Amino acid sequence: MPLKYTDLLEVDLGKLGAAVDDWKQAVGALKSLDEEARKGMKAKSDSARWAGANATVTRGFVDKTTKEFADLHTEANSIYQVLDDAHRELSTLQHALKGLVDEARAKNYTIKDNGDTTVTVSEYVPPGQTPTEKAGGKAQQRRQSIADQISAKVGRANDVDMSVKSALARAHGNDLHDAGHADYDSLNEAQAARAVELAKKGEHMTNTELKEFNRLMKYNGSEGGGEFAVYFYKTLGPEKTLEFYGSVALNGTAGDDKASLALTRDMQRSMGLALANATDPDHKYHLSASWGDQMRKLGGQRIQIERAGLNPPYGYQVLGGLLRYGNYDANFINPIAGHVVQLHHKNPNMFTLAKPLTGGIDTNFGYNPSGKVGVGYDPLTSALEALGHSPEASKEFFADKHPTVYNADGTENKGAKLGYTYFGELTDKNFQWPTDGSEVPSKAHGVDALGHALESATLGHAYDDPTPTLVRDEDSAKIMKQVVHTYGNDPELVGQHEILSDSLGRMGAGYIDDLNWGLDENRKGSTFAPASGADGHAKFGQSDTISFLSTLGQHPDAYAEVSSAGQVYTTSVLEAQVGANGIDEGPARDATRSGAIIQGILDQARADQVKDEGVAADKEYNDALEKRNGWVEFGTGAVVAAGVAAGVAFLPGVAAAGIAATAIPVMTDTGQGMVEQQIGNVIGDWTETKQQDSSEDVQEQVRNIFTAGRKNSESPARNFMENHHIRDNSVFGQDLEDAWTGGYNDGINRENQQGQLPETGE
Repeated sequence: MPLKYTDLLEVDLGKLGAAVDDWKQAVGALKSLDEEARKGMKAKSDSARWAGANATVTRGFVDKTTKEFADLHTEANSIYQVLDDAHRELSTLQHALKGLVDEARAKNYTIKDNGDTTVTVSEYVPPGQTPTEKAGGKAQQRRQSIADQISAKVGRANDVDMSVKSALARAHGNDLHDAGHADYDSLNEAQAARAVELAKKGEHMTNTELKEFNRLMKYNGSEGGGEFAVYFYKTLGPEKTLEFYGSVALNGTAGDDKASLALTRDMQRSMGLALANATDPDHKYHLSASWGDQMRKLGGQRIQIERAGLNPPYGYQVLGGLLRYGNYDANFINPIAGHVVQLHHKNPNMFTLAKPLTGGIDTNFGYNPSGKVGVGYDPLTSALEALGHSPEASKEFFADKHPTVYNADGTENKGAKLGYTYFGELTDKNFQWPTDGSEVPSKAHGVDALGHALESATLGHAYDDPTPTLVRDEDSAKIMKQVVHTYGNDPELVGQHEILSDSLGRMGAGYIDDLNWGLDENRKGSTFAPASGADGHAKFGQSDTISFLSTLGQHPDAYAEVSSAGQVYTTSVLEAQVGANGIDEGPARDATRSGAIIQGILDQARADQVKDEGVAADKEYNDALEKRNGWVEFGTGAVVAAGVAAGVAFLPGVAAAGIAATAIPVMTDTGQGMVEQQIGNVIGDWTETKQQDSSEDVQEQVRNIFTAGRKNSESPARNFMENHHIRDNSVFGQDLEDAWTGGYNDGINRENQQGQLPETGE
């Protein structure tokens, strides 16, 4: 039965500490007996000149007795080491838990145990009263944070409890006449040894054993300095790792056993996170570089997996399932990703046909039990997904102008030149994307993964991070400049890569400040110019900026992302103009005009697309807006980060599991709370102006687009004027109105004159 949080909170660990002391003394005493036996009676027995039956019987008895003393010492030491580690770890967990519980009680929160090591933390609401905290607010975020931390600590304590029980049983062996069955120097070693023991059973593990394996990997593989993960992967070895994972993945996804599938998905995630931990050279414990070399060698070779039948997979196909989880170090993942791209360049169909030929295999999952972004037969998709979760690695990957050349066996071809960059190769319209699934649009999975990898490279966080931190530097800005130029000037490419348009939208939102600066021709004195010495900024230029925004406006998800980001950024710039001596009116006008221009460009591009594609396109836009509105409403607007992440707003402020927040740069010269409040007002306006119940008449739809767009373009300044008591008929009020009206019309004209024609894919 899983531990409850009260079990950990109330347990008297003093008794366990006393047991540790007793076993420590026992270890010392048995060590003395062991030494005395070896140096005493065994030494005398070995040197005695016995003959006949006495020599055989007596010497054998002495040897066996001496060994038992040694085994008893081994067993006692294993018990001591395991209990000592458990006592220290549980004490640390209990101390942290008490602090969290005290905080919750001080805030009058209630803690409910869910019976599965997790808890729910709620606001205490007296009978007959209504909650005082707004949904999605900071108080709710803090409650969820406390709940998550408590759950993590109770889950970890539960793992320690179960691992200790298992380790003690293996050390003792359940034989009263034979000691020392297992030798452990730590609880961590005992846990890793058990994980290896289970892994060696492969697909023959029962669901109960697979559940135990997942628990061990979850609480030990991805945490700490890598000791557990390194022991596990080093003991198993590269080839056995692939054989184990591949066989269990195929077995767990066959048929319609939902319980088995869920456990297999947990295994994929926990093993992937552990592999990232084990291959990180910055950790105290890590696998040697040769481990990556061996994986590259195996990547282009067939791996024998019984369930794959007569068509065994390549190593990279199996490895790809693990790479989809974890933030990997560039030294490990980039050579693998580069080798995969180069193999594909030489033979685009190399991996396409390497699928199981036996019956009963559900090809909707393959080596990617998660079922997300492909089946897992195409390692290029998997490698790009790995980069999508590894920001530093993906940045290096796409910024590399002279990639290392690899031979077919994964070894370096020193002195050779590749002749292309990875960015150029993967954004080439003639690139042959491989299929990765049985469904018709399966080639799109690789393109989707490319978008995720580019998000990671340009924004500095995993593409699906629900609480991202925007990290931009010189290299990421250079990659973003390539993205803007390449996709902005080739709408046909965006049409081919339609599935990554949502990624382009999030990238555009993450550089909305530089898009405003680009519209202003990147002038040094621009309101949007970065501060002197600031890095992570790209000079897109006015032409590429307009082309990029025009292209994004043609795609519903991208439109929704950039439109909302534009309102957030403009609002923050306006608030940043308020100082002790009043409002700096010039930059306020600039911000209003620039934000309106962006909205005008997006709306004209959207209107052109709807004119070309009619009702279907309008419905796609409305669906995208509805989805975005749902996320925003869930988080009740934006949260402006403080501390190390200052200068960034997140939409939504609280993201549901599996939903990544959009990170938007903001100006925060004024109070954080004031900016949040104003952004909340503007986002409220934005969600209300979405089209509702559009008619079948395209012209009516277009009118709705511009009606909503004009309201969006003026919303930041309207709310700013109301908040700071600026009269409509004042000179400054009239200036702001002229700025949003003129800016919006200017954006429409610029898109008509300099934007891209609608891309219908015909």
